[in-house]
Amino acid sequence: MTTATHPYDALMDITARPKAVFVRGAGSYLWDDSRKRYLDFVQGWAVNCLGHSPPTVAEALAAQAKRLLTPSPAFYNEPSLKLAQALVDNSAFDQVFFANSGAEANEGAIKLARKYGSLHKGGAFEIITFEGGFHGRTLATMSASGKKAFEPLFEPKVSGFKKAKLNDIGSVEKLINSNTVAVMLEPIQGESGVWPATDQFLRELRALTKAHGLLLIFDEIQTGMGRTGKLFHYEHTGIAPDIMTLGKGIGGGVPLAALLATERASCFEHGDQGGTFNGNPVMCAAGLAVLEEINTPEFLKSVSETGLLLESELQKVSARHGLGGVRGRGLLLALDLKLPIAPGIIAQAFEAGVLLNAPQLDTLRFMPALNVTKAEIVEMIWCLDAILTKAGAARRVA
Repeated sequence: MTTATHPYDALMDITARPKAVFVRGAGSYLWDDSRKRYLDFVQGWAVNCLGHSPPTVAEALAAQAKRLLTPSPAFYNEPSLKLAQALVDNSAFDQVFFANSGAEANEGAIKLARKYGSLHKGGAFEIITFEGGFHGRTLATMSASGKKAFEPLFEPKVSGFKKAKLNDIGSVEKLINSNTVAVMLEPIQGESGVWPATDQFLRELRALTKAHGLLLIFDEIQTGMGRTGKLFHYEHTGIAPDIMTLGKGIGGGVPLAALLATERASCFEHGDQGGTFNGNPVMCAAGLAVLEEINTPEFLKSVSETGLLLESELQKVSARHGLGGVRGRGLLLALDLKLPIAPGIIAQAFEAGVLLNAPQLDTLRFMPALNVTKAEIVEMIWCLDAILTKAGAARRVA
């Protein structure tokens, strides 16, 4: 057995991390072990929808932890029943399966679609997904994803996923055959750079899947739970999918995800699906607190208004520095830098005490808390503007 020579060494080195160790968070801010403060516009990749350590979530966790940690998923527990009913009451779906991560929820959606195919479509198992899509890091969800970097990893992958082009209904129709059971997509592709499916495309997709008797699956792990100004993104479109997955924001910072399905699509039999921690009462208590906080007309309206403000400020930055467009909806936005300079901007912002994200070398992604303030948006914009001004001056000198 070897002994770690540095506190960092005991963790597997699976990503590049700055050396700061975060020890406290409140709202839009984090503090590291040297007491430096950071304005966070990443929020755990859209996980902390109410910011860091929101009192409502902290109180719900503490209260439930004193009552019951887990009775096992072989038994009912009160928080999971309440959260499932609340999700059903506020959506187009009839049943809920709770999971611990978005990838696990998507894995469940894939399994549910294949089960549906075996029961109702003569064993059909293929699911049409999309180039640029991202559905998680299990073998099946990596196979469903259209992320180029995944292609050489962990072969052989799970078969049965054909890739269409986003916003190209013809490319979807060409892939449909007797083995097709479902179409699965993110309403806004987050990891590829915040590329939205148009509302019209989603409506066409719904019509196409209905015409062929296929299931439509929305991966709303990043877009759900108020992120785009509606409780769920599909509400913008006037249509509803047969299956939807939620994650990230649903727990407000704790591991919680959900697979929702209509009664027609809910075809699991006993033993088909499960998980030791699924429906954990402590996590579901947190989910209830989150849902109660965000699911009001006033809160969702504020998300839309704040999103428009952030979009407007980013467009001004783009115009000042000759950058590209701003993409996205609500408080899931991206700025096209037109050049592969995102990593440098991220590093400089970190030194200045602002946390930003770059899903691509030429793209910045913004996922602040849903209750981010105007002053916090202005603070982030000032930092970004200063970095871009400095970079522009450096290029002119060079």
